[in-house]
Amino acid sequence: MDPQHSAQDVLRCDQCDALVPKLYCDICHHNLCKNCVGEHLLDESKKHNVVPFKNRRSTVLYPICQKHTTRQCELFCEQCASPICSSCVSSRDHNRHKFLDIFDSLERQREDLQKDLHELETYIYPRYQQMASNIIARKADLCQNSQKLTIDLNKQREIWQQEIETVISNLKSNADEMETKQLGLLNNQEDKISRTISEITQNIVDLKKLLDSSDMCLLVHEYKSRNAEFRKFPPQCKVSLPIFSPLPIDTEQVQKQFGTLSPFSLKTEEHVYVNEDANSDVIPSGSPLLDVPQIRTTINTAIGHSFINSVACLSEEEIWTCGVDSTMKLHNLQGQLLKSIETKSGYVPSDIAVTRDGSLVYTDPDDRTVNMVKNTKPKEVIRQQGWRPRSVCVAMSGDLLVIMLSDDNRRTKVVRYSGSIKKQTIQFNDKGQPLYSSGHAKKCITENKNLDICVSDYMAGSVIVVDQTGNLRFTYNGPPTKRQFDPIGVATDDQSRILTADGNDYRIHIIDLNGKFLRFIDNCHLQNPCDLCVDTKNNLFVAEKRTGKVKKIQYCGSTIIR
Repeated sequence: MDPQHSAQDVLRCDQCDALVPKLYCDICHHNLCKNCVGEHLLDESKKHNVVPFKNRRSTVLYPICQKHTTRQCELFCEQCASPICSSCVSSRDHNRHKFLDIFDSLERQREDLQKDLHELETYIYPRYQQMASNIIARKADLCQNSQKLTIDLNKQREIWQQEIETVISNLKSNADEMETKQLGLLNNQEDKISRTISEITQNIVDLKKLLDSSDMCLLVHEYKSRNAEFRKFPPQCKVSLPIFSPLPIDTEQVQKQFGTLSPFSLKTEEHVYVNEDANSDVIPSGSPLLDVPQIRTTINTAIGHSFINSVACLSEEEIWTCGVDSTMKLHNLQGQLLKSIETKSGYVPSDIAVTRDGSLVYTDPDDRTVNMVKNTKPKEVIRQQGWRPRSVCVAMSGDLLVIMLSDDNRRTKVVRYSGSIKKQTIQFNDKGQPLYSSGHAKKCITENKNLDICVSDYMAGSVIVVDQTGNLRFTYNGPPTKRQFDPIGVATDDQSRILTADGNDYRIHIIDLNGKFLRFIDNCHLQNPCDLCVDTKNNLFVAEKRTGKVKKIQYCGSTIIR
């Protein structure tokens, strides 16, 4: 190509501009043709290492000594923490100092870099991702709360406007009633006076006729004076006209009666990750595991369900459960039934979850739908063709993560939805093999605090963990000493620990975010555990399928912020 007419040129020798050089000086970073190698090597001001072009940049480059600029550093001074050349060793600046071979120092540095990289990728970066995700969720909550405030304020305004209209209407009605009564009285008085005036007028006419008459009989026998009667004037009605006297508006009282906003609260907590053990793969725990976990409460839901399949925490005091009927039930920790909700289709729900705003989500595999209940009426959110939703969880972003089983029961996948919009499908590993087993055997799903997606796969005997992009991170098949492992139910806590129940020996396995086994919860006499959830205080709730009981277990201490 002609460099004057092309944006990209072929490689050329840096000495003579010949095309496609075959050699390369790894020290000077020069492209060289065979004819120019000799001339390049004549420059004795620095070392050279000419290699085939395909092996370029394979030579380790020693740093140049800052004091002896023609020498390369082959040693590393531990006290000065700097590379030095052999001439520096005998200088006073490095008297009695310890020296390492530059390669040994390089290997140590590589180990430190590898540790830093591991810490950044495994702990720090996921935490920042989690914080960013939390901010997105909080912004969404803020927007949603602002909309709710506007609705509430408008509703209160309408109520007050209605009250004002009612008051004004009553005052107008009272004024109209007073006017009607007073007008009636005035009309009656006017009628009486009008009749009296007529009579007086007629009496005057009669008196004038008598005065003009010469018939004495009329004057003597027929005239009777009515003046005494007319002298009694009728009582006069004094009308008191109503006057509206508006009261001064007490703004403070109006504000109190209308309603107030709770004060704005902003609390900042500083969370610092401290890598206390550089060789440890476990995040330092702010809520240490208890040596002996304790059952704090046993909630008996048998009145509401003969069997239960799933449990979800609404709060620290209330839990949702569903069983083998079409009813989902809300209980408090005393076992009292607070609310019951029927599925929209009348079919049995497969799984339940709770959103950040307290709405209930449930899957209906027979209806092929995922539904949300905000008050008492279910609303369809997702409908599938050819697939049946089984398990569901709510991600920190507010997305729904749903395990889907194909109609022929041969394929399983995890699908991420934002509302009703499909955003992501997780089904295969990087070799194109299925991540999850097929069949009806129960699978449960949750999202870890580092945004990993965890699935307990009973048929596969594994807990399968992928990162947020869907790449497999690890599978947990039980501790090395465990032969059979039947994971059923999965949950995570605020330290990114993963908990799963074992349907074989009824123990709870606790592993860290990298799949390392930590310990069992095996002293709580669990019977047929089928599902797990963890509340905001790291209390574990375990649903027992056949007993209809949910046990609240404290397995770790209080959170410590460092």
